[in-house]
Amino acid sequence: MELAHSLLLNEEAYNQLGEVQKAEFIFDWLRYLEKLLLATSRSDVREKQKTLVEQLLSLLNSSPGPPTRKLLAKNLAILYSIGDTFSVYETIDKCNDLIRSKDDSPSYLPTKLAAVVCLGSLYKKLGRILGNTFTDTVGNILKAMKSAESQGRYEIMLSLQNILSGLGAAATPCHRDVYKAARSCLTDRSMAVRCAAAKCLLELQNEAVFMWSTDLDSVATLCFKSFEGSNYDVRISVSKLLGTVLAKAIISKDPGAAASRQSVRRVSLEEVLELLGTGFLRGSSGFLRASGDMLKGTSSVSRDVRVGVTQAYVVFVSTLGGAWLEKNFATFLSHTLSLVSQSHPKATQTQIDAVCSRRCVSFILRATVGGLLGEKAQIAAAKDICQAIWKLKKVMDAVMSDGNLETRLGSADVAASQHMLVCALQELGNLIHSLGTTPAPLLQDSSAGVLDNIISVTLHPSISVRLAAAWCLHCIAVALPSYLTPLLDRCLERLTVLKSSPEAVTGFSFAVAALLGAVKHCPLGIPHGKGKIIMTLAEDLLCSAAQNSRLSTQRTQAGWLLIAALMTLGPAFVSHHLARVLLLWKCVFPVSPKDLETEKSRGDSFTWQVTLEGRAGALCAIKSFVSHCGDLLTEEVIQHLLPPLPCAVDLLTLLSSILKTYGSPLKTSSVVYRQRLYELLILLPPETYEGYLCAVLRELAADLTAPDIQVAASTFLLPRLCHQDDLLILSPLLQDTDHRFIEEQLLLGNGIACGSLEYDPYSVYKKDVEGDSVPKPLPPALSVISSAVKLFGVVCAHVGEAQRLLILEQLLDSIKHTKGARQQVVQLHVVSSVSSFLKYVAGSKGHLGPEEMRRPVLALVMGALESPSPLLRCAAAEAWARLAQVVDDGAFTAALAQVSFDKLKSARDAVTRTGHSLALGSLHRYLGGISSSQHLNSCVGILYTLSQDSTSPDVQTWALHSLSLIIDSAGPLYYTHAEPTLSLIIMLLLNVPPTHAEVHQSLGRCLNALITTLGPELQGNSTSISTLRTSCLLGCAVMQDNPDCLVQAQAISCLQQLHMFAPRHVNLSSLVSCLCVNLCSPYLLLRRAVLACLRQLVQREAAEVSEHAVMLAKDSREELTPDANIREVGLEGALLTLLDKETDGRLCHDIKETLNHMLTSMAVDKLSFWLKLCKDVLAASADFTTVTCVDTMQEEEGDKVDDASVLTIRNDGRPHPSTNPRWATRVFAAECVCRIINQCENAHSAHFDIALAQEMKKRDSRNDFLVLHLADLIRMAFMAATDHSDQLRLSGLETLLVVIRRFATIPEPEFPGHVILEQYQANVGAALRPAFTSETPPDVTAKACQVCSAWIASGVVSDLNDLRRVHQLLVASLTKIQVGKEALSHLYNESASTMEILAVLKAWAEVYIIAVERHKNHKQPLKTTCSEESVGNGSISSEGLLDLVHADLGTLSRLWLAALQDFALLTLPSEFASQLPVEGGAFYTAETSENAKLHYYNSWAFILHATALWLTSTGFVAADPDEGASNLSRPVTPTSMCQGSSSGAPVKSPEDVYTERFHLILGISVEFLCSLRSDATMESITACLHALQALLDVPWPRSKIGSDQDLGIELLNVLHRVILTRESPSIQLASLEVVRQIICAAQEHVKEKRRSAEVDDGAAEKETLPEFGEGKDTGGLVPGKSLVFATLELCVCILVRQLPELNPKLTGSPGVKATKPQMLSEDGSRLVSAALVILSELPAVCSPEGSISILPTILYLTIGVLRETAVKLPGGQLSSTVAASLQALKGILSSPMARAEKSHTAWTDLLRSALTTVLDCWDPVAGTHQELDEVSLLTAITVFTLSTSPEVTTIPCLQKRCIEKFKATLEIKDPMVQIKTYQLLLSIFQYPNPAVSYPYIYSLVSSIVEKLQEIDKRKPEDTTELQIFQEGIKVLEALVAIAEEQHRSQLVACLLPILISFLLDENALGSATSIMRNLHDFALQNLMQIGPQYSSVFKSVMASSPALKARLEAAIKGNQESVKLKIPTSKHTKNSGKNSSIQLKTNFL
Repeated sequence: MELAHSLLLNEEAYNQLGEVQKAEFIFDWLRYLEKLLLATSRSDVREKQKTLVEQLLSLLNSSPGPPTRKLLAKNLAILYSIGDTFSVYETIDKCNDLIRSKDDSPSYLPTKLAAVVCLGSLYKKLGRILGNTFTDTVGNILKAMKSAESQGRYEIMLSLQNILSGLGAAATPCHRDVYKAARSCLTDRSMAVRCAAAKCLLELQNEAVFMWSTDLDSVATLCFKSFEGSNYDVRISVSKLLGTVLAKAIISKDPGAAASRQSVRRVSLEEVLELLGTGFLRGSSGFLRASGDMLKGTSSVSRDVRVGVTQAYVVFVSTLGGAWLEKNFATFLSHTLSLVSQSHPKATQTQIDAVCSRRCVSFILRATVGGLLGEKAQIAAAKDICQAIWKLKKVMDAVMSDGNLETRLGSADVAASQHMLVCALQELGNLIHSLGTTPAPLLQDSSAGVLDNIISVTLHPSISVRLAAAWCLHCIAVALPSYLTPLLDRCLERLTVLKSSPEAVTGFSFAVAALLGAVKHCPLGIPHGKGKIIMTLAEDLLCSAAQNSRLSTQRTQAGWLLIAALMTLGPAFVSHHLARVLLLWKCVFPVSPKDLETEKSRGDSFTWQVTLEGRAGALCAIKSFVSHCGDLLTEEVIQHLLPPLPCAVDLLTLLSSILKTYGSPLKTSSVVYRQRLYELLILLPPETYEGYLCAVLRELAADLTAPDIQVAASTFLLPRLCHQDDLLILSPLLQDTDHRFIEEQLLLGNGIACGSLEYDPYSVYKKDVEGDSVPKPLPPALSVISSAVKLFGVVCAHVGEAQRLLILEQLLDSIKHTKGARQQVVQLHVVSSVSSFLKYVAGSKGHLGPEEMRRPVLALVMGALESPSPLLRCAAAEAWARLAQVVDDGAFTAALAQVSFDKLKSARDAVTRTGHSLALGSLHRYLGGISSSQHLNSCVGILYTLSQDSTSPDVQTWALHSLSLIIDSAGPLYYTHAEPTLSLIIMLLLNVPPTHAEVHQSLGRCLNALITTLGPELQGNSTSISTLRTSCLLGCAVMQDNPDCLVQAQAISCLQQLHMFAPRHVNLSSLVSCLCVNLCSPYLLLRRAVLACLRQLVQREAAEVSEHAVMLAKDSREELTPDANIREVGLEGALLTLLDKETDGRLCHDIKETLNHMLTSMAVDKLSFWLKLCKDVLAASADFTTVTCVDTMQEEEGDKVDDASVLTIRNDGRPHPSTNPRWATRVFAAECVCRIINQCENAHSAHFDIALAQEMKKRDSRNDFLVLHLADLIRMAFMAATDHSDQLRLSGLETLLVVIRRFATIPEPEFPGHVILEQYQANVGAALRPAFTSETPPDVTAKACQVCSAWIASGVVSDLNDLRRVHQLLVASLTKIQVGKEALSHLYNESASTMEILAVLKAWAEVYIIAVERHKNHKQPLKTTCSEESVGNGSISSEGLLDLVHADLGTLSRLWLAALQDFALLTLPSEFASQLPVEGGAFYTAETSENAKLHYYNSWAFILHATALWLTSTGFVAADPDEGASNLSRPVTPTSMCQGSSSGAPVKSPEDVYTERFHLILGISVEFLCSLRSDATMESITACLHALQALLDVPWPRSKIGSDQDLGIELLNVLHRVILTRESPSIQLASLEVVRQIICAAQEHVKEKRRSAEVDDGAAEKETLPEFGEGKDTGGLVPGKSLVFATLELCVCILVRQLPELNPKLTGSPGVKATKPQMLSEDGSRLVSAALVILSELPAVCSPEGSISILPTILYLTIGVLRETAVKLPGGQLSSTVAASLQALKGILSSPMARAEKSHTAWTDLLRSALTTVLDCWDPVAGTHQELDEVSLLTAITVFTLSTSPEVTTIPCLQKRCIEKFKATLEIKDPMVQIKTYQLLLSIFQYPNPAVSYPYIYSLVSSIVEKLQEIDKRKPEDTTELQIFQEGIKVLEALVAIAEEQHRSQLVACLLPILISFLLDENALGSATSIMRNLHDFALQNLMQIGPQYSSVFKSVMASSPALKARLEAAIKGNQESVKLKIPTSKHTKNSGKNSSIQLKTNFL
């Protein structure tokens, strides 16, 4: 293929190839040439032009295939447009000659067609350059058309389209001729030709004025004719033509346009609509010819015409645009509604016609109003529709008020208005549904009276209108949940009042049922009490049905309908009424068969009608119960359900005889009864009706073969039984399109009604499949068949084998006994039911039974495989394969396949060939590769042959489809066939005419399957693989050029697969350009393919895709697609716009996913771009409301009026080119903003640091950081949070919350001490305020509370007065919720008010927690703890915040405790359910407890923490909060725990109350922590641990824990589990803090007991004192019973996890193992330190014996930590863990147990061993452990020396080793080590016990003195040496102080010379360095101190050495000069020295 890539065709290479390869080679060359020509310079092209033209023209004669000829023509045109044009006339002549040629043989046809295509292409590209040649050309082409066959006509039309487009106005002379030719083609028998003609005429109308002026009528009539017998593509093309022409006629009214042309006939809007209306009502029969038929009243407009015209309406309005529609909506509405009015009886003469026409009208309205108008205009449109409804209603009222009943009901007007009303109501419902909560002002507006209108229409005499009104109410309730309860109340009230009007009973019961159906869409639900009201009303209706025969049917129906609808509310609502429902169910059927007989003999026609209605209703109610309340279906309930079933089945068997007796009035009700029973049986497990399976089966068989069924409605039965993929080959109608809603009716054939609500009123409460559109149940006659088919599958699988065989034989016979059309119907039903049976058996892994069972099944399926109906063949192929699957026997399968082989070899008719080829494919699909490869070979061989049968495109399509199934299922086995298959696919793609789109679609599926099978192999580099890959890409290219949209979609998904497997080989830029062009295609499936592909591409390379799209938009000459404005807003913006327009759920999901991927990978780099996108979308909110920012302090009323007026004023000024984004898109944009913030978090830190961001922005202006856009973020959040749409408000508040949390701490560089968010406080306040109004739904208020607490807690606002604004909102809501659960809004379910109450309490809790925390931090430096004293100053926010909360603490604490008590009750296991309070808790009702649980889960943790803090602050000694409870309607406090509020509980002592509260908090915490759910949030766990900490901060709870050891152990075990299961360091630290507090509590308890024992037994002997503490007298600790043991486990867990080396098992030896010491992370160090603190506290909890058992462990761990983490740090610092372990050591060593007589000796031994261990750390083990920090170890030795009793360290061997260490360390050169060593020695020397300190003094003083004298000689150079010197002197001074009198003089004599040697005289002082000067000061000062202290020694030394004396005096004199300056500095140095030593002491000594 590489050889094809040259400018000229490589003829050598070309001639060596075979036929198929030649075609590929040429196509590849032409593709390459097209790109090359555009990139080559003009001169190069001209050079080779002659040869190229020759080569291209010679290709014309080589019969090129369709894609090749298209490319060939394109290249010719490009060549001439770049190169010279002088030879172009020859080329044109040559083409014309080819066309004129008389050769009509098929082999010459491609050449002729290619010539036609070339002409079109040349004229399109070169246009007027070609001068006047076009008249001859057009004439020639038109002449050729007369004799052309369909392909020729198709190409000629397209070619003419191109010629017209190239020439523009110049082609006027031949416009008429082209028009005539195209007219005839528009009604051609080939559909492709019709499409092409429509395209040609569409091009023509641009210039040919006559088409939309003089000939407008005939164009319209022509289009109507063209719709007759059309397919989907024709309807799309022709409706586009008709709509555009009519729109043109209207637009041309502009005087400017008219003046330039000859006088054009003016056409008014009315005339145009009249024209369209004619087509809709009379079809193509025109005006005159119809009269004859109309007189007879027979002709009915064919459905395809009506559907076509419907689409034309939509195109017409879309072309004129949204602004036009806004202006002319009223006219348009009245016209569209009049299409179904009585003035046109044709449209609605039968029920079937009426339903279909209504559907068309609904579609017109939905597509125009829903698609073109923005939200404002939609609200105005809703108003207009209301007006229309009101007018129709007035007409109705006038008729109804006429007294005479007969005239009243029969009058034409009732019928006249009904269909108009149905359409208007449905559109109104849909409109409001799509608007969400935005139209709230419209519904509040009393002048529009929307609800009144709808409710009054509920009484309309026509059932369809009543149902439509009910559905409309359903939509309103779903869109605006706040209206659900009021509407329900209103309808229930009307129903009760108007019980005696039949219309009211049915109308309002429909309405109530529809509203109940809306509840599942409204998360906030309805009050629980409504269930009871509805149930009572339903019972009442059922009981009173018999009283009045006029109302019997209606009341019966209404009663059961209400019960059935009530069931959809789910178990929580139903469980209370279940007994009554079951009772009614039992009573509706007779008890025994005998009673049924009596009934049969006694009844009359009317009673039977009512009875059947009632029983059908009951069945429906039970069905609804079974499907919605599965949880209630216990064994017991099933036992109650079963008894009436036998009777129901008996009645089923009697129905036919009853029908014979009473005739047709009962027909419908009996069919409905059957259907209901079948539906219920399908849901119940077959075991429940085992006894009457046979009876049911017989009835089913009779139904399926009943003699009175005329209609074969295959399209609703079979699609469910065919495989989804197979439906693609049948009819494009079965696929999803944007016109699915109206196209569905064409599937069903003319005699069948499409679905509509009135066929089954019960569907009014069901959840519809397609989201918001009206449910469309089929007529009962059809739906009973589909239920029967489904049930047959189940029942037949469960009856005995003999019975099964009998039925199958019977069904087979019934087909044989019928003829003609009836036979088809019966066959269809029977095959469907057998398929259903096989599907069921295969699904449940059952068996077919003995062999003779196969024969009838085979016969049935075989017959269907050769049926003329393609759907039936499809279902049969599926059944064929299922049969093989069920039998599961290789031989049988092979035999089946053989049957198909034989048939395919012999049969010549298309039907047999298609059926059996699909059968082969299906066999493979269900049975994998059917074992043998030989079998696969023969299958593939046969299908190859069939797929090349060009005489029948159908056979090709089915064979190729089957091949794709085989490729899919064969997998790797197929590799051997890959190459031949691929070349077959390419050959067909290049040769099959484009008119056979279905063949191309199958080819696409084959290619796709092949690419999937080859998979990653396609990346390979071998020749064979790269050939395959090139062919795949070539195939995709051919498909991309195909005119059919489904083929293009296939091409895109093939490229998507290729991109997945071999990304390097797919040209991304061309793929992206193809995607962008089709982004707004009118074909849904193509758009889906585009987005699925985009979604995959952006996961890998979002940035590239985005760049390619923008590049393409900038390069492309013509605009890509009118809708997607990629050039300005990029691909992302185009996708957002598309998301706004799109209604298909799957597509919207893909768009969102694509945008999310793009955002994730690009938002940080293109920050401004993304934020602007979101801002533009969200700005629509601001546009919608007049309320501007911030100052909303005006009267609320005023605002409301403004809002309403905004909505009503029409903007007649400027047209809106684009509509504002709808609310759903705005919600998505708000979510995107949150995502962008999250993305920035993981990026550069400058995103959240304004100073850094500004600096980096200065450095490079391209830098962009989030913090610079803060104003935009706040603005967007504000706009969203104050919108009309509730969902958007929630998103806006969420965004605000994210912004507050992320930006709260960023300081404002210009105003130090302030934060950056502070300037936006007004916006935040204004955004929050509307959420607290009374009409705001609870979920929005709950969210707003969260934002309030975050705002207050964030500390952004420091001034209390500013904070009060937001605080006030919380105070107001607190007041609102204090009333308890009773008084909150009755609009929603009780759980909604629970949610709101808890949200408020949680918000307060968060604020209180923060206030206390700040107060603590603020107070710490002051060391005061009294929380009562408050400072009146507003600026101290820590105090102030607490003050703010203080005012409400009394109320809050009470409510918090109540909420916690509720939570505790709700979390009890289910077995305690009986003990729960009957009326629920403080904030939830018993019935809604399930829903309420969720809200409690979300908020309990913070409430718990706050309550614990409050209890702590009162120290558990506050006055009981009950006293202030008078303002509570029902005081709820934990004192009423678990007792009914009525019973007078005895008053409890305060002690009891505290105990209860303590246990409440402890219980909740332990319950939560010991079984952490995986979804438990970190916040909850942290809050819970903090609550425990707060609790244990106060003595009283500590004493409770201390005294109850089991409780402590329990807590420790729980905390151990938390530490094991949660990795977060903060949680582990919090847990350790609680552990520490538990140990403290235990210590206090032990101390207390010891103290009291001593007090009691003061007189007695000490020895008799019992031992307190763990380990009693034995020292044994029992695991599980021991607090200490539990603590040790926990600490070891922490330590070993951080330092695995501590685990002896791990290190392999118990002793010291040489490893390098390591630094832990900051978190790790904290954890280790906390654990060590706990360890050091443990001995105090034990008895002396107990302490001995645990001491080794504790010492091992502490020293282990020291050893493992003693890292040398710069500056001689100690790492935090070392410091902690030394501190712990000190704690352990100084423990009283070491002195206690019982444990003294053991302790001494153990401590000596410990010291030895420390000393051993030093000695290098095999020279490795050199890294340890000497200072740390010396400090440890010092701690031992100073903290233990002398006998531990004074044993000579140990003491000697210690002194050695000090000696060695003094020799170390590191100055910091020396300084520390001196400091440590100082502390040892000063130790009071001489036994300890003297040995050190003797051994070390001499070396110290030497060292100092050395410094003296050397003169110190730097500060560290100075410090060493100072420390050394201090040691000596200390020695002087300790020394005994007689030795002191010698010491002083040593010291003085050293000091004096550093003194300087006044001259030297001036020039000395700062160090020398400091030294001088230090020496002088010390001398001044020593002199007076030891004056005698001083004098004697001075006397003996005059030199010293002189020096001293000089220095003193010099010093006095500068004393003023020096004293402060000298003091300073002294201090610094002191400080460091002091610090060291406080640390651990």
